[in-house]
Amino acid sequence: MNSYNEIKKSLQEHNGTPEKVKILSSFFKTGKGEYGEGDQFLGVTVPDQRKIAKQFFKKVTFDDIEKLLSSKWHEHRLTGLFLLVYRYEKADEKEKKEIYTFYLEHLEAVNNWDLVDTTTPNIVGAYMCEHEEEKKKLKKWAKSQNLWERRIAVLATYACIKKGEYNDTIKLAEMLLRDYHDLIHKAVGWMLREVGKKDEKILCNFLDKYAHEMPRTMLRYAIERLEEKMRKHYLSRKV
Repeated sequence: MNSYNEIKKSLQEHNGTPEKVKILSSFFKTGKGEYGEGDQFLGVTVPDQRKIAKQFFKKVTFDDIEKLLSSKWHEHRLTGLFLLVYRYEKADEKEKKEIYTFYLEHLEAVNNWDLVDTTTPNIVGAYMCEHEEEKKKLKKWAKSQNLWERRIAVLATYACIKKGEYNDTIKLAEMLLRDYHDLIHKAVGWMLREVGKKDEKILCNFLDKYAHEMPRTMLRYAIERLEEKMRKHYLSRKV
């Protein structure tokens, strides 16, 4: 049995109950007209998916991962992305570039917020932090009509935030200040909060300039870790 079939079999053995599948389908908004429309779930938990990915990442091929990423099953795609994450962590510079390129060639598979959030910073963000020229893609994605590309742009900056680099996050936050989607408001607010955990002054400078026009969800996420007095101050500026 090849790795792809072994992974499929392992995931199948961890299927959840119909009730679990129903809960996940509702949670990830798979109904008609919702952001996850048509996505299908097996009910496999994320810890089980990570465990399976750790078991197979050393021997799996890009062809195997490609098959997982093309699957209708959410857990197949997420496990495929976890395989890439674990390979990237152990890769040399040449393979890191191959994994990064492969990830970008399969962005259509990164099509829900959990898929973005748990893998984009670890591959796209990590690679861009080491290759400044690649960051030009962030602006393009931030302008995309595709919701997930915009969220990918924001989450990619997380890796750089952890290294004390905040300029890209701030620039994207300014670009996406008037984005219509709640998932972008949450992502931008979250990354601004992470900036604030590292350098509160930079966050407050941004809030002093934009708090009055930030979507409420974005603002609330951004100020979550500030002292209560400061939170009230910035909320009071919201029009």
